[in-house]
Amino acid sequence: MLLVMRFSAIGDVAMMVPAVDSLARQYPENHYTILSQSFLQPLFAHCPDNVRFLGIDIYNDYKGIFGMYRLYRELLQHNFDAVADLHDVLRTKLLRVFFRFGGIKLRCIDKGRKDKRLLTGKNNKKFRQLKPTIERYADVFSALGQPLAQLDFQSIFGSSRGDFNMIEPLTGKKSNRWLGIAPFAKHEGKIFPLDRMEQVVAHFANRDDVTVFLFGGGASEKKVLDEWCAKFPRTVSIVGKLNLSAELVLMSYLDLMLSMDSANMHLASLTATPVVSVWGATHPFTGFYGYNQPLEHIVQVELSCRPCSVYGNKACHRKNTECMTKITPQMVIEKIETILFEVNYDERYIFKPIE
Repeated sequence: MLLVMRFSAIGDVAMMVPAVDSLARQYPENHYTILSQSFLQPLFAHCPDNVRFLGIDIYNDYKGIFGMYRLYRELLQHNFDAVADLHDVLRTKLLRVFFRFGGIKLRCIDKGRKDKRLLTGKNNKKFRQLKPTIERYADVFSALGQPLAQLDFQSIFGSSRGDFNMIEPLTGKKSNRWLGIAPFAKHEGKIFPLDRMEQVVAHFANRDDVTVFLFGGGASEKKVLDEWCAKFPRTVSIVGKLNLSAELVLMSYLDLMLSMDSANMHLASLTATPVVSVWGATHPFTGFYGYNQPLEHIVQVELSCRPCSVYGNKACHRKNTECMTKITPQMVIEKIETILFEVNYDERYIFKPIE
């Protein structure tokens, strides 16, 4: 039995799914337990039967060193043979210390921190593609004697889509193209200016052959999206109306998702939905691009300072955020229209081996 640990962030946990799902199918005789935050369970709900999810409230129920030790004692009852740490933060490091004293085999992700510092550095930048995070996860499994020969994951819903009954009360029947727009991200450096995003929303909302679904969370984001819905026809905000399971179902029926470099890019990717992603301070070279998403779906401008951050949480040293302000609404609109009205979505599933 293998314990696989990753507590956050949502996008990083989402990137575990293709690797874990593929691993479980390749080794059906083995058993895998995912340890993460409880609300992320829907991401793994459709994995093979030899995958189970162990959800915890890491921030309230297991605080500090003593909390981690109590969690360790509870985990011992499951008799794990090995532990894969796909997070490598203080909490998981403490758990590794405890497991090491217990004589359990351990392997930890190599996040490539040095390479990421060189990639995002202001001076002497080494601009090159770094190993994708999913491959870093696969490396951990390989180090534990379970090499992942191929990523054969398609979608959390397999070769189909989710249960439409879960979303129909909100969406109604599908009679035109559905476009999802997720305009927010955790950090400012990853957010396309909202006045420009509003122009994108307005453009598609005024087409009678498109329905726009707006994704977000929290009071401030809800306020913005509600204001857009009041202004524009055929727009639906889903904030507070669907749980994560239903959001994933809705994503599986979208014809396209427009997202920042954020969790929604990864969630939509898990449903095999094409994603147009807008990148500013961050860059796909850091290894956090959406699973199986074509590189030509990216909207970005190449600047010598990009990327300046792995997570988009650093202030722009140029003080002008050109990485975002040089992207125009028309650039985003043209990218979406090229894909939304020309791609055959029945042929969008791709099988990607690990090289």
